[in-house]
Amino acid sequence: MTQPEALHNLLQAIAAGDISPETALEKLKHLPFESVDEFAKIDHHRQLRTGFPEVIWGADKTPEQIIQIITAMRRNTKVVMATRIEAEIYQQLKTAIPDLIYYSTARICTLSAPQAPTQIGTISILTAGTADLPVAEEAAITAELCGFAVTRLWDVGVAGIQRLLSHRQVVYEADVLIVVAGMEGALPSVVAGMADCPVIGVPTSVGYGASFGGVAPLLTMLNSCAAGIGVVNIDNGFGAAILAGQILRTARKIGVADSG
Repeated sequence: MTQPEALHNLLQAIAAGDISPETALEKLKHLPFESVDEFAKIDHHRQLRTGFPEVIWGADKTPEQIIQIITAMRRNTKVVMATRIEAEIYQQLKTAIPDLIYYSTARICTLSAPQAPTQIGTISILTAGTADLPVAEEAAITAELCGFAVTRLWDVGVAGIQRLLSHRQVVYEADVLIVVAGMEGALPSVVAGMADCPVIGVPTSVGYGASFGGVAPLLTMLNSCAAGIGVVNIDNGFGAAILAGQILRTARKIGVADSG
């Protein structure tokens, strides 16, 4: 059965009173995907299940494949974004999709600019150094496109700890913190010792040879003596933003349940 047929049958069942709207919503979460040529299958109902839409991983795809996927997604998805898009690839995409927006530092393409926050909570993002900005901006733009308020604080690494301490209010006011660091990766431990909210550590591949392309800061964050730190993969700003968003969305669900 195709997706249109399944949706038509579901609507008929609702109209006939055979199933309730609540049951129909649960079924909608698991309707089939949409195939794009023979190389992709778009999960249009991911947002219904998880709260966030499917996102295009741009690296390792051809410009033609990305164009076809974006074109298909824009018919059904409010927020369409592709990560890890290099500038030269963006120029090729824009010839086919003129309204495509590009965030060069984050290497993200999207069809809509971030709007006023629609979700509760503030995600504060810190970097140890300026070289960590691409990963941090990937997290920031992702979070903003998902409807969250974002506070940015760049270049406050432990080599000059006074820079962080002079902005301690950013740490105190955050609902979730994303801390991005390369080299030795010590910043999340320091921040977690100051914060009363979840801290998500993001190791980056920034550093000299002994950092092993981000493995050294990854191990530092995993071995932190400060409690309350979760760690995502190396350079995974996108994953950190989604995790932060899920934490805030869960807090909202618990709050609604408690107030009800």
